[in-house]
Amino acid sequence: MIGKAKSHIKKMNPFKNNPLFDRRSFIRICGLTGLSLASKVITPRNTGGVEFNKKVFRVTGTVLAMGTTVSMTLVSSSRDKAEAAMKTGYQEMSRLSGLMNGFDDGSPVAILNKQGVLKQASPEIIEVITSALKYYRLTGGVFDITIKPVIDLFGQKFSRGENRYPSQEEIEEVLELVGSDMIQIQGRDITLEKPGMGITLDGIAKGYIVDCVSKIFLEREIEDHLINAGGDIKARGIREDGKPWIIAIQDPVKKDSHLDVIHLYDAAVGTSGNYENYLDRDKMFHHIVNPKTGLSPVLNASASVIAPTGMEADALATSLLVMNAIDGIRFIDSLPEREALVISRTNRMQRSAGWKSVSL
Repeated sequence: MIGKAKSHIKKMNPFKNNPLFDRRSFIRICGLTGLSLASKVITPRNTGGVEFNKKVFRVTGTVLAMGTTVSMTLVSSSRDKAEAAMKTGYQEMSRLSGLMNGFDDGSPVAILNKQGVLKQASPEIIEVITSALKYYRLTGGVFDITIKPVIDLFGQKFSRGENRYPSQEEIEEVLELVGSDMIQIQGRDITLEKPGMGITLDGIAKGYIVDCVSKIFLEREIEDHLINAGGDIKARGIREDGKPWIIAIQDPVKKDSHLDVIHLYDAAVGTSGNYENYLDRDKMFHHIVNPKTGLSPVLNASASVIAPTGMEADALATSLLVMNAIDGIRFIDSLPEREALVISRTNRMQRSAGWKSVSL
């Protein structure tokens, strides 16, 4: 199970003057602790029976970002190189999250939601929204970034302290604004076809950002690393002891325990769940919504997906939380190199054919 790093080296704050986003609506400004780096020297290193007689440094860092704890572990023969790469990684995370911060009036996502059109969008925004459209089609409309009007409707009701849910008529009215097939991309211009539409990148942007940070580490020759952004995890290479990265799947009910453990090899795992993050007192509506009904799924407590990229794992995990568990597992089994674990509200676990649990 991944723990927090202890700080005894130095502190820095690469996010100064650059807000991040939270998990409820995914892109909301949150507080931040200082980045802490802790390094440990391991020598010699054993990699599957081949021993290298040189020092290996493990550098770890932890911050509060994107509404969650983001931790990174880098393994390198150079401590300075690892620390510099980690600092750059956190800075890139801040830059990208700023682009996708829907609560900042000047951000591209906020402009798109307000004006219904975004001219000359950045390559990153184009990539994320284009990918979202791909997963919309792949999941038969289950993954849909245009669900924002529904979330806003419920949020407005509950924020005013009203005791009633939106009526079926109110839900059906805003569902007319939902459908990613009404997003048009021409070159670098993005258009929402109906007035009142809006997007939220909850369920895809965080995984994308984790992928981008991992790419930075690889470019800087830090091939062994792990990034854990509150359930969106990317692993490359191996640990400092030559063993695979160990990932514990959290119990969605008992937050201090886990229900399953896996090894992660050069892949990503994304986990979506309610985790008590409800907007209403009756705990029936949370940040993930079924775009066909306008309601939150109630049968599944969490869904975890292993995929080649963090963006795909994130999007598919969000989709599986909405789907019937049997249908969701069958869907994942139809995709090569993807695996899944779905946990019901009664802690019943259903695994895809290739999901492999291990012992701690």
